Amino acid sequence: MLTIAQAERLIGEHLPCLPIESLPLAQCSGAVLRENIYCERDQPPFDRVAMDGMALDSAAPRGGVRRLRVQALQAAGEPPLSLASRASCIEVMTGAVLPAGCDAVVPIEQVSVADGEAQLAAGALVEPWQHVHRCGSDSRQGSLLLAAGTRLAAPEVAIAASAGMARVRVSHQPALAVISTGNELVEPGEPVLPHQIRRSNVYGILAALRGHGFQRVADDHVRDEAETLKSRLRFHLDTHDVLILSGGVSAGRFDLVPRVLAELGARRIFHRVAQRPGKPLWFGIAPTGAAIFALPGNPVSTLVCLARYVIPALFAAMGQTPAQPERIALRKSFDVATELGSFLPVRTEVDEAGRAWAVPRPTNGSGDFVALGGTEGFLELPPGPGTLPQGFVAPLYRW
Repeated sequence: MLTIAQAERLIGEHLPCLPIESLPLAQCSGAVLRENIYCERDQPPFDRVAMDGMALDSAAPRGGVRRLRVQALQAAGEPPLSLASRASCIEVMTGAVLPAGCDAVVPIEQVSVADGEAQLAAGALVEPWQHVHRCGSDSRQGSLLLAAGTRLAAPEVAIAASAGMARVRVSHQPALAVISTGNELVEPGEPVLPHQIRRSNVYGILAALRGHGFQRVADDHVRDEAETLKSRLRFHLDTHDVLILSGGVSAGRFDLVPRVLAELGARRIFHRVAQRPGKPLWFGIAPTGAAIFALPGNPVSTLVCLARYVIPALFAAMGQTPAQPERIALRKSFDVATELGSFLPVRTEVDEAGRAWAVPRPTNGSGDFVALGGTEGFLELPPGPGTLPQGFVAPLYRW
């Protein structure tokens, strides 16, 4: 069997890169940038007033002048005024251009105004460039603001807007099909017999995908019948970029997925990984170019494989720059019984010193999805058997 690292590498080598599209900036939240964005002009593009108050020449109060004639009002968005003399000041609003001839702003709380004159408070200190956001102090025209491969969240979208980008080139959102297999599955809300179980895995997969920003997601349920499965998979392979299946990939008589995929011409890249839970994981590429992730049907296995392999692979296919896994220490020692790599569900907590810890929340087997409630993700632990001590640091993968 492949190791976890080998499986991850093979997925990265075979998952096709998604195409590029140009979208209006307002539609790009969560998308992966596929072009560099450069600074349109110096930021700020002028000496910007950083506080409501009086703009003046700082040499005047340093020379003993504490009462100044209020010459005019400089509002944000208006062309800059010019200071008439050192004996004058100009009232300014936050965000306005600093008037020519001024090099400082005194906060309005430190000024009293009467009869057209501004009196500086006795304790008001005035230094050159105080409360002024200097031109070009954030970034210079032509400097790189955002690199291709960046996922666009609120700050990045605002940065792109500041660079004048009405549209940006981003990765095309993949069309995903989530498919469950099994005769025993019954939809929530439908009558369920004692020998049946609820169709829950798909809802967990859909929630995870949409929670990570994937919107083009369809779902389907197929019974354990070879011809029906073949027909439905053929349709989804023709109409979607990625298939995510749950169930039907182990070694039982009704685990039909690997055989049916082979009959459809899909190229198996690997089947089975040295991990617990999730050993029967299957990955391959269809003749259409669609990627196929066939996840084990036990619910813990499904969600672990989705978070560990599928979601990172989707972002990689969209061109996102890979991020190093988050790492965290075990709150208490933990016994690893298996010789396979293992995934341990955890919740996180912060102690009195501000240190983050992972608290083990082991399940009662890979079917015990109820134990995942309240967990934030899982640790990837090395093969055992052995005992990992308190403080052992491992990668954390969040749901």
